[in-house]
Amino acid sequence: MASSPSPDPVALARGVLSGERRALARAITLIESTRPDHREMAEALMHELLPHSGHSVRIGITGIPGAGKSTFIESFGLHVLDQGGRPAVLAVDPSSPRSGGSILGDKTRMEELSRDARAFIRPSPSGGTLGGVARRTREAMLVCEAAGFDVIVVETVGVGQSETAVADMVDMFLLVLVPGGGDELQGIKKGIVELADAIVVNKADGDLAAAAARAARDYTNALHLLAPASPHWRVPVLTCSALARTGIDQVWRTVGDYRGAMDGAGALARRRAAQAHAWMWNEVSETLLQALRDDPRVAMLLPEMERGVAAGRMAPGAAARQLVGTFRGGR
Repeated sequence: MASSPSPDPVALARGVLSGERRALARAITLIESTRPDHREMAEALMHELLPHSGHSVRIGITGIPGAGKSTFIESFGLHVLDQGGRPAVLAVDPSSPRSGGSILGDKTRMEELSRDARAFIRPSPSGGTLGGVARRTREAMLVCEAAGFDVIVVETVGVGQSETAVADMVDMFLLVLVPGGGDELQGIKKGIVELADAIVVNKADGDLAAAAARAARDYTNALHLLAPASPHWRVPVLTCSALARTGIDQVWRTVGDYRGAMDGAGALARRRAAQAHAWMWNEVSETLLQALRDDPRVAMLLPEMERGVAAGRMAPGAAARQLVGTFRGGR
């Protein structure tokens, strides 16, 4: 069977800019590809689209398992639509260990939002990347912006120390929590709380309404013990019910307040500039590592090094230096 023709980056960019959903999906598929020829085409595509990006609010959302992140994002996205916005959701799912594909399927968990033509939902496998964030999520954000979406939401797999990966690519980082029984702060890592630009206590309805209010007070008191990440913003603790769709309007107003405060102080521009700088060096690291893995001399030596390290005959540092030395042409 003949293979499908390679996409033309310029033609694909025109389709994205004109709002063609099929072109948008194909563009993201292209930038997620690891094929070397696709990477070159993806870079050409990004060159075309980059001048048309950067005009959205980028929001990262994480939370403990069971916090109802997907329900919250759907309610939030529907509210954004009601306010005249166009949301795009990049939901980074855990990768299947067998196929490498996305296994949660956020389109099935955000059914109402996915049916609205004004919104866009793209589940992507994390591929084992740090923090569960797909390596190409940054580029996918830019593609969505070029396609006219003005609110970009990145949902991460879950809470973990490596969630800094998503905080380093968005304007605002939301931590979604739920009221629990007893110690509300138990199990919440301090580092995650320090990353948050706003905390949202979800499921504040019915029998849990009072517990949610208590949890919000506990989190607010806990935040007083932490140094603020920015002198221009004090992290608020909000309550909402994504299921009942109450309190979502307050979350959206908080997003606007945050952008107003940070943009007015010039902090948002500085944050994006720092993120772009870090992104470049991350790409350097990823590119060098891939080149090392692809080097035939390294490939020949690697099994021996791995066996030596696993058996305790060789220190990992020494093995690493020998592999890098081989890559650089030394012996």
